Amino acid sequence: MKYNKKIRLKNNKECCLRNGNENDGQSVFENFNLTHSQTDYLLSYPDENSFDAEQESKFLKEKSESENEIEIIAVVDNVVAGTAGIEAVGTKYKVKHRAELGISVAKEFWGLGIGWALMNACIECARNAGYVQLELNVVAENTRAIAMYERAGFVEYGRNPKGFQSRKTGFQELIYMKMEL
Repeated sequence: MKYNKKIRLKNNKECCLRNGNENDGQSVFENFNLTHSQTDYLLSYPDENSFDAEQESKFLKEKSESENEIEIIAVVDNVVAGTAGIEAVGTKYKVKHRAELGISVAKEFWGLGIGWALMNACIECARNAGYVQLELNVVAENTRAIAMYERAGFVEYGRNPKGFQSRKTGFQELIYMKMEL
């Protein structure tokens, strides 16, 4: 699946949203470690990253060649500002209509519209891939993200009071959200 679009951010800078590719491995690896150290709302901590830059390159190459999954990077001034992707929930008939969405944006780029743009790019790609439902999990305390998802049309369909266990705050409640495409 391919994606390439330029947008103007709230600070008037240009941002390129495009497929990550094997040449982006080091930059995306560094962005992953940065974003996962800046917030307690993501799935893992930097020291839990099972990828190195070379494995990230391979992952990005595989996603760029996939017909139904994608990893999109947001590039501002030649810096990877954020990433987002859609992955199939599974390949079995009963779940192949569903995809999962994940987004992370580096803190210095928060509030510029990158998360919104990445989310909408993933929604577009999910529709183009033929998915019927797009799903995500969000920490209940992450009110900014929840508001963005709701504005886009995601609805809550459940909660897990002990969905994440944070090293800083103990258990975090997860909200399960979905969008019919």
